[in-house]
Amino acid sequence: MHDKVPAGLDRKEAEVYRHLDPGRLPKHIAIIMDGNGRWAKRRHMPRVAGHRAGVAAVRSTVETAARIHIPALTLYAFSEENWKKRPKSEVDFLMRLLSRYLKAEVPTLNKNNVRLEYIGRQHELPADVQERMEWARASTAANSGMVLTLALNYSARSELVDAFRSMLTAAAQNGGVEHICIDEDTVGRHLYTRHLPDPDLVVRTSGEMRLSNFLLWQLAYAEIYVTSTLWPDFRGLHLLEGIAEYQKRERRYGGLNHGEGHAQKPLTTGDTEDHRGIPPVYSVPSVVK
Repeated sequence: MHDKVPAGLDRKEAEVYRHLDPGRLPKHIAIIMDGNGRWAKRRHMPRVAGHRAGVAAVRSTVETAARIHIPALTLYAFSEENWKKRPKSEVDFLMRLLSRYLKAEVPTLNKNNVRLEYIGRQHELPADVQERMEWARASTAANSGMVLTLALNYSARSELVDAFRSMLTAAAQNGGVEHICIDEDTVGRHLYTRHLPDPDLVVRTSGEMRLSNFLLWQLAYAEIYVTSTLWPDFRGLHLLEGIAEYQKRERRYGGLNHGEGHAQKPLTTGDTEDHRGIPPVYSVPSVVK
């Protein structure tokens, strides 16, 4: 536990923060904001009321993340599937809500030294929304603190498609596709998120256990934290609780836990389980020479 608490946290947030290790905060947190519709339904209100209530959750989460100096925060605001499958009236409302949010929140972003960016197929959004997005980006471009990225009209599969197309275009302009070399670093340089580190922590609200086509490449080794809290009820306190859970975990990136590197006793066909309680796996001799 430590006593130094960043300015701006309320009493409950400060209490959770005191138990965190400031040296082990995630460098990049991604959040799947889910539950607006259910929040509204439980209150016998239209779905758009849930979307409107979600704006307060965004404000609280962004401010808390900025105050504790998280370098990057990415919010899954509007998926490509939302764009194609939701009723037009709901999509139109979301576009108006986005424009109003950007206009209203730029002063708060500047106050908290937050720089705004976007990922997704922005060119498919309405022209007036694109103009407001660019205005907000330019208005925060000089800020040097946290990078807030809004995923708008975003799909991880579309991102990968766009990355492969970009790689082919680059190769065609540089000696021809027969010279193309594709590896993980090359793919990473052509993703929408090439200016960001991969997320360390992904938070999913409303209790759902899926990634919903969000940052599928980038989340390969992210820790997943699921809360039953619906997005409109989510606040900075919940974010800090997610970080506390993250700090309890040991990130292995495919390696072993500490102490698991010693040799294991080979299992024989007479064994029922090893010392870890894991049933034996019997191998079949390979017939491939």
